[in-house]
Formats: sequence, structure tokens, C-alpha cells
Amino acid sequence: MADLLIELFSEEIPARMQARAREDLKKLVTDGLVNAGLHYVSAGAFSTPRRLTLTIEGLSAESPTLREERKGPATTAPEAAVQGFLRSTGLTPDQLDVRDDKKGQVYFAVIEKPGRKAPEIVAEVLETTIRNFPWPKSMRWGAGTLRWVRPLHSILCLLSDETGAQVVPLNVDGIVAGNTTEGHRFMAPGRFAVTSFDDYRAKLRAARVLLDSAEREAHILHDAQNQAFARGLELVEDRGLLAEVAGLVEWPVVLMGDIAPDFLGLPPEVLQTSMKEHQKFFSLRNPQTARIEGFVTVANRETADHGATILAGNLKVLSARLSDARFFWENDLRLVRTEGLEGMGAGLANVTFHNKLGSQADRIARIAALAREIAPLVGASPDLAAEAARVVKADLRSAMVGEFPELQGVMGGYYARAAGLPDAVANACKAHYSPLGPGDEVPTEPVSVAVALADKIDTLTGFWAIDEKPTGSKDPFALRRAALGVIRLVLGNGVRISLVELLHSHFSLRDAGTLTPFFEGAYQDRGADLLAFFHDRLKVHLRDQGIRHDVIDACLAMPGNDDLTLLVKRAEALSAFLGTEDGGNLIQGFRRANNILIQAEAKDGVEYSFGADVKFAETDEERALFAALDTAGAAIKPAMGSQDFAAVMAAMAALRAPIDAFFTAVQVNSDNPIVRRNRLNLLSRIRQICLSVADLTRIEG
Repeated sequence: MADLLIELFSEEIPARMQARAREDLKKLVTDGLVNAGLHYVSAGAFSTPRRLTLTIEGLSAESPTLREERKGPATTAPEAAVQGFLRSTGLTPDQLDVRDDKKGQVYFAVIEKPGRKAPEIVAEVLETTIRNFPWPKSMRWGAGTLRWVRPLHSILCLLSDETGAQVVPLNVDGIVAGNTTEGHRFMAPGRFAVTSFDDYRAKLRAARVLLDSAEREAHILHDAQNQAFARGLELVEDRGLLAEVAGLVEWPVVLMGDIAPDFLGLPPEVLQTSMKEHQKFFSLRNPQTARIEGFVTVANRETADHGATILAGNLKVLSARLSDARFFWENDLRLVRTEGLEGMGAGLANVTFHNKLGSQADRIARIAALAREIAPLVGASPDLAAEAARVVKADLRSAMVGEFPELQGVMGGYYARAAGLPDAVANACKAHYSPLGPGDEVPTEPVSVAVALADKIDTLTGFWAIDEKPTGSKDPFALRRAALGVIRLVLGNGVRISLVELLHSHFSLRDAGTLTPFFEGAYQDRGADLLAFFHDRLKVHLRDQGIRHDVIDACLAMPGNDDLTLLVKRAEALSAFLGTEDGGNLIQGFRRANNILIQAEAKDGVEYSFGADVKFAETDEERALFAALDTAGAAIKPAMGSQDFAAVMAAMAALRAPIDAFFTAVQVNSDNPIVRRNRLNLLSRIRQICLSVADLTRIEG
């Protein structure tokens, strides 16, 4: 067994590509080694801005010798067939075996492939990996043909075991593999030799390089939190930014600075976004005032003045950036205070939302009409919901959102308050885009809910009307996210709406003066398909919460499946019921009753669906089942009416024992035709009651 160390040393690799590159290197090399017949114990991949590293422990010394037997043509076959078999095996006629077969004698080829030493295989696999590495973008340099994300300078490829370390012979476009690497570009320039992964990692640390990105992230986070705490501030954590910054430095040095008083009046989100996007700074918040008052930057080196010069340069650039942000903010406020938020958004009439769906202004008018319709269903004022819908997109025309598109909605909230609009309207400006993802918070304020639903439903009906639906993994208009947003808004707020009626209303919405006519007649063709799309997204959402797909299907088959809140309540109750012993046994009893009925109805050519009479019962078990079905039916009907699914499932559970007893004691297909018909009609009562709760025929297992 040997250990393998690979390092591909280059110019700086973009931070956003490093994580994927680590995994690609690991997979390509380990898959290649295994496919070539080697095996290993463990593997780990690492990256810094200038290197990709792979370590493999317990690599076998050579691949095994392989012996393959291949059956060929009969000895009486034409010469051409025999020659073709020889070519495919690489053997000569005297190397073939002749063996008896069922139809006579045939040729057999015994092919032996000798094993190969690990260095030969490693060199072959690594060269293939380098030449075919799946960088999102790559480049050529100099006169060579090799492509890499940035110019590749050196390859370290070392096999080590108890006898020592050896360099794997490899030459890729003139880059010859060796046993040396480089430390930090500025703090420890020059190359040095290594003998193993442990030696490599330790010497890199001594040369001011932290190899593990997770270690760099932990170091940055720890130092930033400590420095913030010492100043009475708190770090605004940003895991995405942390990973990015850790990919920009090999030796992180955390430095902290203050934001000039002139900029402290800017909204916190503006300060955070400007510092993050332009300079990769972390924000420091005053927990008492919630203002952003400081920042953390991460340098790639230690300096004699402890970062003072670096901070001074950063502050100069930061002041320029924040001056721009302050200019945008003040200009936007001036516009809002003179022309109002609708005045800011007036230019949206000239902004195309989609060439088949009109302008942004057309869309806003549709959203406002739909928000007014939804408002009473969520406890909001229709007038307030419509007012909010008319201004929630206005900040798209602001200078600030033009510079920082990710602040859309957030800035709308600030501008709405500056314009003197109600808090509910300002909150809707910020919240109507939510929820954006599975972990995003769901709005709960009624006006925000009404506008958020209207926004997402308009998007979905619009693109369904023009037949622009997601296909496979492609979803350019984020329609899956919009549908999940509707689902989470409805379920998170317990909203009771009929999606069918709402979609029908909005598909039909048009007004020659202000609204697009593209929805006309679309509901008949597209509405059912859009509802099915909602159901598919709901299945994914509920499956993540542990509810089986067959349980959801059983509930989807019932009336009212466009009321998502009702649908989920039914699915949750049924799921819980099926998890009990009574539930599992009742399903078996239902299936037995249903199967007997299906066979009898097919044989007799009639439907057994009414007429069961207790006076024809011959056994106590029959009479007990009659009584149990009467009791269950009397309990289930009002419970279904009041949507008390817990009571429904309790009534269903009470049927388990009498159904079991009936099938144990009674033969349904009696010789007496009257008794047989009565018993089949009794089974029909079981089927009817069970199917009134959910389509249990869809339950699996």
C-alpha cells in the first residue's frame, strides 16, 4: 500500500470555482484509478487560490492480472468469422482453445491482461484528468495546447510508502511532475521539496499557506467575531461571503475598520450590499441601534504596520463607493418626496416584462386587480392591498436598485415610508417577493400575503397562458419557485382559497385599456395543467416533510383538491392514521373488500352499491359489521363536513376490528344468492365509507 499526493499549482483560481474543482479532481482521479484496477482506503481534496490538492491513502501497488474467457465461432464456421474473432481478441490461431459445445466444437479465447504498476496508472489517469478537466471557463497560454483555468505552473505527484517517496514520471505539455511546491507568494516565496502529505501540509503552514478552506473559514470567522466583540459590535454573518473570501486568501489576516459618520445614515442593507459586492467586506452591526457601524476585511498577508496601510487603502475605496450609494439614496428620496412612489414607478410603462405579456405597468395593473380579489380571503383590506400592489415594483426604477438589483423590495419599503404610505404598504414592498427559497421566511401580514400571492399567481398564469412552462431541469422564469412560494404562503397562513376559481378569474382577466389580452380563453387549455403543476410541487414539499407520495395521491383524488390547506390537513391526518396498527390493518380489509367486489361485479355484470339489509345477516359478525358501519357513517359524514379529519380517522379506526372479524368468520360467496348479494352490498358499504375519506386504492404496500 502507498499514499498518493497530487498538487496542481497555477495562477489564482476564481473563488467561485474552487469547491467544484476540488470535488471534480477527487472524482476524476479516484474513478480513473478504480477503473484501472487499483483500490484505495480514503481520499481528500483541498484548494487554495493557487493550488488544487488531492491526497489518497492506502493505494494498491499494482492492478491485478485479469483473465477473460471469450466464446468464439464454431470450428466449422467460415474462415472470415474465425479471422474476425482473432482480430477482436488479438490472438493467433494457435492460441485458441477448441472445446465441446452443445452443437459441436467451438473456439475459445483465453485472454490474460497482466497487471500494471501504480505509477504507470497514476500518470495515465492524472494526465487524462488534467487535459479534460471540466472548468466552467479555461484558457491557453504561451505556445502550448493545454487548457487550464489560469496558467498551470507545476505538477507535484508523489507516491510514498515505508521505503520512501518517488515522483511519478509525468510530462504534460512540458510541465514535468516533481516533488516541490511553493508557499505564500509574498511571505514565503520560493520552492521546497516534500516527502508526504503530512510533510506537505506542515511545510505549507510554515510557508504561510493554510491548505484547508474549512480551516481558513473558521479562522476568519473566529477572528472577526472576537474583534467585533471587543468593540461592542456583532458580526453580520454571511456564509456565502465567508466561503468566497476564504477562496481569495492563502493566509487570512482579519482587519477591522470603522465606517465614516457621513455614511451611518444609509440603510443597513445598502451598507452591507455595497461593502459585500464591491469589496468583499463583512458588516459589523451595533446591537443597540441595529446600524452598520464597522466592517471586517481579510488581507492575504501580515505586514509590519499590522495592516494599517491596507486598511487605509480600503477605507479610501470604501468612501468612494459609499459616496456613490449616498448619492443614489438622496436622489431617490428627493424623487419620492416630490412625485410619490407611483411617480418613481411611472417609467415602468416603458419597461417590457415579456414581449407576449406586456409591460411592467401592465403586470402591475393585473397584480393590483388580483390582490384586491385575494385580500378578503386573507383578512386584508382590498383597497390597501390594491394600493400596495400598485407601488411594490416602483423601486425597480430607483437609482439604488439600478446599482444593486438584489435590494429590490427592500428599498421599496424605505421609499414607501418616505412617501408617507401606510406601514402595511411599506412592508408589502419588501415582503411580496417572499418566500424566495425553502428556508426563506413566509410573510404573515395580510396585505403582504395578498400582494405576494397575486404577484406569484400572475407570473404563473401569464407564462402558462403563453405556453412557457418549465421543461426538465430548465426553468428560466423560476416558475417552480413561484409555485412553491404560493404553496408556502397558503399553508403558512392557513389560507382557504379555491385555486381553480382564482386561476380561472386571473386567466380571464383583461381590460382593453390597461390589461393584456393574452389570458383570453387560456383557462380551458391551461388551467388544469397549471393546477397539476401546483400538485406536483406540493408533493415535493410534503415529501420533504415525511408524507408519502401515495398518501398525497390518495388525497389529491378527492373533491376540493384545489384547496391546498384542506388537502394538506387531509394528507397529514391520513398519514398519521396509516402509521398506526389500526390504519395498516384497515387498509388490508379495504383492499380485500374492494378486490372481492371487483371480481364479483366483473363476473355478474352488475354494480353492488346499495341494498345491504341487516335482516339477511346470518352471523353475529355480519350484524356487528352492519352496526359498526352505521356508527362510522354517522360519525364520518359530519366530521368531513366540519373538516375534522382527526375525528374521521378515529371513526375509521373503529372499523378495523369488525371488518377483521367479518372476514375471519364469514364466507362472502355463499351458495344462497340472496345472502351472497347482501354480503357483497355490505362490502360495498365498506368501500363507500373508506373512499369518502380518501382514495385508498392509491395507497401502496
